Amino acid sequence: MEERRVHAMYFSATGTTKKVVLAAAGRIARAWGCELREEDFTLPLGRENPPGFGPGDLVVFGVPVYAGRVPNVLLKYIRAVSGGGALAVPVVCYGNRDFDDALIELRDLLEADGFVTVAAGAFIGEHSFSRVLAAGRPDAADIEKAEAFGERVAALPEPASEGRTPVGVRGCSPYRPYYVPKNRAGEPVSILKDKPKVNESCTNCGLCASLCPMGSIVEDNVREYRGICIKCGACVKGCPQQARYYDSYNYNYHKEELELGYTRRAEPELFF
Repeated sequence: MEERRVHAMYFSATGTTKKVVLAAAGRIARAWGCELREEDFTLPLGRENPPGFGPGDLVVFGVPVYAGRVPNVLLKYIRAVSGGGALAVPVVCYGNRDFDDALIELRDLLEADGFVTVAAGAFIGEHSFSRVLAAGRPDAADIEKAEAFGERVAALPEPASEGRTPVGVRGCSPYRPYYVPKNRAGEPVSILKDKPKVNESCTNCGLCASLCPMGSIVEDNVREYRGICIKCGACVKGCPQQARYYDSYNYNYHKEELELGYTRRAEPELFF
C-alpha cells in the first residue's frame, strides 16, 4: 500500500477555521497512523509558493465564508495549488448566518485543481465582525463533531477510478452573487472600503500588522494602510488593548442586524 500522508491546509485569520481543520485532519491522521502536516496560507508569506500533492495525500482544505462565498482574494492562490490526484475534504467555516455557495465553490475549485473530493463539511465559527454572533465557536461540541467527521472520512473506501463524481454538497451552481448588506431602508450598501480605526489605547506594538492576512497595515504606524481590508477580524480581535474598531455606520448596522437576526445555534452540515 502506498504511504499515506494527511495535510491540514487552511486560511484562518481568527483561528476558527484552523481549529476545525486540525480537529478533523488530526483524527484522520491518528486513524491512519501517520503524521499530520500543516499548510497555513493565512499570511502573505504562506501564499508565496502554492504546494503540490499527489497519490497517497489527503488534504483537509479549509477556508472561511465571506459573504456566502470563498473569499475572492484567495481564488488565485487556490487555483495555483496542484492536487495531482490527491484526496481532498473541502471545509468551510461561517459565522452562524449560512454558508450559501461557499462549500460547492470550494469543492469545484479543488476538483479543478486535480483533487478527488471524498467528503465535505460546513462548520460554524465566531463571526469575524462580532464577539456575540456564534460566540466562542467552534466550541467543544463543534470540535467533537469535527473529530467524528474525521473518523468517518478515515473509514471511507478508496474512490473508484472510473465513473467518479465529486462529493455532493448543498449549494447552487451557477453560484449566487456575494451576499450584500442592506441599510435600514432595505437598500444595498457597500462596506468594502471600510477599515478599522485606532483609538488612544494603541501602544503601536505592531501585533495587528503581523496578523493582517493582506499585509495591509503599516508596521511603523499601525494607523496607516498600504492595501485592502477584507474584514477578517484578525487585527480587531487580536489586539490586546482592544484599540481597533469600526466607526462605519453601515458596517455597524450590518453587524447588529446579523447579531439580532441569527441568534439560533446553527449546526455543522456534513457530506460524504
